Amino acid sequence: MKKLLTTILLAVYMPLNILAYSEFIIPGGENIGITLNSEGLIVVGFYKVNGKYIGSNNLKVGDIILEIENEPIYNINEMSKIIEKNLENNEVNIKINRNGKIINTKLSVLLEKNIYKTGLYIKESVNGIGTLTYIDPVTKIYGALGHEIAVTESNTKVEVRSGNIYESYVKSIDRSANGNVGSKNASINFNTALGTIEKNTKYGIYGKWTDTINNTITLEVGDLREIKTGPAYIKTILNGNEKKEYDIEITRIDKNISSSKAISFVITDEKLLEDAGGIVQGMSGSPIIQNNKIIGAVTHVVVEDVKKGYGIFIRTMLEEGEK
Repeated sequence: MKKLLTTILLAVYMPLNILAYSEFIIPGGENIGITLNSEGLIVVGFYKVNGKYIGSNNLKVGDIILEIENEPIYNINEMSKIIEKNLENNEVNIKINRNGKIINTKLSVLLEKNIYKTGLYIKESVNGIGTLTYIDPVTKIYGALGHEIAVTESNTKVEVRSGNIYESYVKSIDRSANGNVGSKNASINFNTALGTIEKNTKYGIYGKWTDTINNTITLEVGDLREIKTGPAYIKTILNGNEKKEYDIEITRIDKNISSSKAISFVITDEKLLEDAGGIVQGMSGSPIIQNNKIIGAVTHVVVEDVKKGYGIFIRTMLEEGEK
């Protein structure tokens, strides 16, 4: 009886850290369009109202307005209606998120040319493009980018209320040069949603793949101990929806699994260098493959030498997607 009781107690108190991701996943490389709706309205700048910057009285760039007069706020139209309904002494009560700290304060509002103005430039959503890294064929969880989405003006991470990824086609490339990172120019087909966005983290965006999975070819997930310096390749798109493989050389491996710059590499593929000049914006998330195993994803470019870049371990992304 004592032995049985001991076994049961061990089972109850044993921490459960088992993750459900598959050891064989579908490698990405497809260009995706991204729409991310913020949990609140993000302050990205200020303008003058009647000659004064009234918006900066109690707010800073990067603040997220969560509520006005105790009503949750998700878009600019809602904001205008609530302000007009509750305005008193040219002020309304607001709740904001400032770097993770919740603050109650007041927002100034003035009438200018018969229009109520706050003096704030704000964003309710962020659109962009990136590259799909993987789809787990069992859980249908996908991962992309390998880094977080932030508002350009304030470098504030966007807290997810809702979002989707869409079909996207690369129309042209603005080539990179040392000191000047280029970009993919792409169109987004908003009629074809591929999946939801449920998380925006420092290791990428994650959600459920909702479209049909046309490519069911999987690759084994590489173990950290198997990754070596030397030849590898990335999958990405530089034209239309034609996914291609491009050679790289892994030059250094940082064993810190929490780093989004754990893999250092240099592009050696002459065609990619000819067409893109190096790494360009929009390549983030391109899967890195070595010895026929998916080992990571592209995350950053070295601005001073655009042939060089960094990547994140694929297992770091898989674990983040499962949390």
